[in-house]
Amino acid sequence: MASDTAGIEELPAEVAARAAAVFGLLASGTRLRLLWLLMQGESDVSALAAGAANAVSTVSENLAMLRSGGLVRSRREGRRVVYAVEGPAVAAVEAVVRGMVHRSGGAAGDTAAPGRDR
Repeated sequence: MASDTAGIEELPAEVAARAAAVFGLLASGTRLRLLWLLMQGESDVSALAAGAANAVSTVSENLAMLRSGGLVRSRREGRRVVYAVEGPAVAAVEAVVRGMVHRSGGAAGDTAAPGRDR
């Protein structure tokens, strides 16, 4: 990245747009819970729906968004589709969420913020 004469690093418009898109994906409690579950290991839609206490259709819709944003990947195993986390942004999200869990002294579910969940 180029820097100006004051030594301030510029943020190119395309990078800002990509970051805003990723932050938008993370602005959903459902998607954060799905990422959290996938940080524990690969899983299919049914197991993720049970773990996130959501309908399979809701989980599938949110996984598609996460996949299009480059945060998860999928692969077929016979008739099942297995999902896993993808990319460096997920490691940063995990560090932030783990820090919040640690500071709250509780489980990940104890740190949920109020608001729209989908």
